[in-house]
Amino acid sequence: MKTVNTVEALREQIRAWRGTGARIGFVPTMGNLHAGHLSLVEQARRDADRVVVSVFVNPMQFGPGEDYDSYPRTLDADRARLEAAGADLLFAPPVEEVYPVPLAEMTRVEVPEVGSILCGRFRPGFFAGVATVVTKLFNMVQPDLAVFGEKDYQQLIVIRRLVRDLSLPIRIEGAATLREPDGLAMSSRNAYLTPAEREVAPQLHHVLEGLIAALGAGDRDFPALEQQGMQQLELAGFRPDYVSIRRAVDLSVPDREEAELVVLAAAWLGRARLIDNLRTAPGTDRA
Repeated sequence: MKTVNTVEALREQIRAWRGTGARIGFVPTMGNLHAGHLSLVEQARRDADRVVVSVFVNPMQFGPGEDYDSYPRTLDADRARLEAAGADLLFAPPVEEVYPVPLAEMTRVEVPEVGSILCGRFRPGFFAGVATVVTKLFNMVQPDLAVFGEKDYQQLIVIRRLVRDLSLPIRIEGAATLREPDGLAMSSRNAYLTPAEREVAPQLHHVLEGLIAALGAGDRDFPALEQQGMQQLELAGFRPDYVSIRRAVDLSVPDREEAELVVLAAAWLGRARLIDNLRTAPGTDRA
């Protein structure tokens, strides 16, 4: 596996692969990789001839007081894991390579509506940071396909929307959430949990399972179910930001007849903000 740090070196390698007719798959990450990330690489390998993985902790998506400076950075270990997983190229640029001018002066990409609800409401500017860096990375790599984890479901919908709206010739694939044996969704931020908090953390998934079961049984009182989920999380020791039932296709507010729903939640446990989601009737993972 080759490692490059500049856009020029990245594009030189991409041109060489394109010259042989290779299809390029791309997995953008912020590093501190775990098995969930590696499953994205494995999916990209199945659908592409060459796989590029980026490791870049994006300062634009961190708000004031968030954990940008303390976010785990484990590049050497990440490189070893990616090589073992069969990635072909690691793109690990410094901040100045991605943002050559101060962030306040950078052109930004915003996805209205879907980027301002749910996590976007509690983390203003977050999805503008995500959309901007992903658009830049897409322009740098110019992949045929890119794979994103469904744990970050709102992010996946945002990326699909920007690809559609900006007419980018990239297929976006969603990859199923990988979980620990007790149901906790794998996340780099799980490392922030104390041992006692780690015992409580799977309750987030269990609460969502209960709401999915209620929806499957025909309960369509969405506000009451959302309030029930909030109360259950509070009783378990979480500080929930939201529990929300939405249309799976676009995260809009559903009507009572909607068949494919997604239940999403974000909740604090100690210094870790955990997110998770479950769908009632999983549909296609590609766009």
